[in-house]
Amino acid sequence: MKKKLVVLSGAGVSAESGIKTFRDAGGLWEGHNVMEVASPEGWRKNPALVLDFYNKRRQQLFEVVPNKAHTIIAELENHFDVTVITQNVDDLHERAGSTKVLHLHGELLKARSVNNEFDIVECTGDINEGDLHTDGHQLRPHIVWFGEAVPAIPEAINIVEKADYLIIIGTSLQVYPAAGLIDYAKQTIPIYYIDPNPGSIPSTHYYIENIKLTGSEGMELVYEKLKTI
Repeated sequence: MKKKLVVLSGAGVSAESGIKTFRDAGGLWEGHNVMEVASPEGWRKNPALVLDFYNKRRQQLFEVVPNKAHTIIAELENHFDVTVITQNVDDLHERAGSTKVLHLHGELLKARSVNNEFDIVECTGDINEGDLHTDGHQLRPHIVWFGEAVPAIPEAINIVEKADYLIIIGTSLQVYPAAGLIDYAKQTIPIYYIDPNPGSIPSTHYYIENIKLTGSEGMELVYEKLKTI
């Protein structure tokens, strides 16, 4: 039976593919204050702006491809039972070949009813005002906005609790509740933290290896370490 390897991934992984990180310097995202385009308040204030913002992000997905970090993570399935828990809303892990991906913050290629967070449908084109779910209510992006609950957290906790190895890549683990997932890992498992400028991870785990490389370079190094186990 293959050992369980869990990957916690964030915006830094997709950045190498050309997708800008969720929040750049100054608290802006693609020129917008994040609260204007990623909060229930922003949606109520200007739904047209929010829809246009995510329509452009969705269109961008068709212009980018997975990078080496995504590909190596997928290749680890040859050696381990791999689950990716990602904060990213793109589909690059899936396109690289990863078969078990849990999206904490939703997915750009899905939409849902404003009336029910579980009425989720596939969405590859634009969403406009007046586009309705089959339940008769307005469609909105299937994105977890600031101030909203993260429904996938209990499942993510369960996955991390069972991990034999943990890789953290492309995330500073500063945004909760995702940042707290590391606390559910067993104390003695190896944890590889890949970040060119790693911050401190508040953790009592015995074995955390800081790898100060880009996502692709770091995954090459970790792959060489792990494939011989």
